[in-house]
Amino acid sequence: MIECGELTKRFGRLVAVDRLNLQVKSGELFGFLGPNGAGKTTTIRMLVGLLTPTAGWVRVGGIDMARRPLEAKALLGYVPDSPDLYERLTPRELLDLVAAIYRLDRAWARARARELLELFGIGEWADQVIGGLSRGTRQKLCLSAALLHQPKALFLDEPTVGLDPRGARTVKNLLRGLCRNGCAVFMSTHILEIAERMCDRVGIIHRGRLVAVGSLEEVRRAARGARVGPEGAEAAGRRVGCAARRVPVPVAGEAPGGRREAV
Repeated sequence: MIECGELTKRFGRLVAVDRLNLQVKSGELFGFLGPNGAGKTTTIRMLVGLLTPTAGWVRVGGIDMARRPLEAKALLGYVPDSPDLYERLTPRELLDLVAAIYRLDRAWARARARELLELFGIGEWADQVIGGLSRGTRQKLCLSAALLHQPKALFLDEPTVGLDPRGARTVKNLLRGLCRNGCAVFMSTHILEIAERMCDRVGIIHRGRLVAVGSLEEVRRAARGARVGPEGAEAAGRRVGCAARRVPVPVAGEAPGGRREAV
C-alpha cells in the first residue's frame, strides 16, 4: 500500500534522507523510529506529497505520487506533528471544509464527522472556534479530519504528543481497528515504548539512513549480532542506540511520580 524506492532529499549539502527503500502492507501498523533530526518528518512529507524528493519515487495504493498526485493523495490521511488549523473556524466547519475538498456526500460526511468528534471526546467543542482549543483537542481534531474520508493509508507524525492518557488509548485502539479493516498506518515516533505497544514492524532511521527494519525483536537481534568493520560497528551502534537501549523519555500515559498508566 505504501512504497518508496531510493527516496532521497538534499537541502544544499545536507542529505536529510538518503536512498530510503520501504514497503508497508495493507493492514500493517508500521513504526518509524529515530532521534529528533534523524529525517522522520522529512520522509513523511515526501511520502504524502508535500515535499518533492531530490531522487527516488513514492507510490500509495500502487499510484505514483509524482505522476498522479491527486489520485495518490485521495487515498491517504496525514496528521503532522504540529498541525496548523484554521483558528477562526469551528471543528464542525473545518470538517465540512475537509469533506468538500474530498467531494464527500454532505449528509454522509456530517454523520461521519459527528461520529469522529464523539469518538475523540470533543463533541462538546464542535461549535467553538479552534483558536481557543487546547493542543490536545486540536490534535484530536486533526485526527478526525485525517480519518473523515476513510483513507486507505494513514500517516501520523508523533501522534500521541499532547494527548492525555485517555486520548492516547483511544488513538491506540483506533489504529488497531483501522489496521484490522485493511488500512496501512505509518507512524513516526522517537519513543520506543509507544512502538512496542502499537506496531507490527518498525524501521529505524539515523542521520537520514534506514539502519534496521523488522519486528522489534528482529531489530534487537540484528543489533546484538552486528559485528566488526568501521561500517558494521557504526551501524550496530546506531541500532543499539536507537532500538535496543531504553532511554528514559516521558511517554503519553505517564502519571505523576513515574507511575505509568496503560496506553
